[in-house]
Amino acid sequence: MASDFYDILEVSRGASAEELKKAYRKRARELHPDANPGDATAENKFKELSRAYEVLSDPQQRAQY
Repeated sequence: MASDFYDILEVSRGASAEELKKAYRKRARELHPDANPGDATAENKFKELSRAYEVLSDPQQRAQY
């Protein structure tokens, strides 16, 4: 990954689980493939966003990250 997961989600390193979820949902609406049909860049950013949320929303994975 080229970017930091916290930067992708646009949250601070100390963000709570609720802040992570809120940030993920906001960015997901913007980048979702259904909202950007045919836009490969948005699709790739959405996948990156999903991976960032997957890691940061899991306490064990977040601690390792």
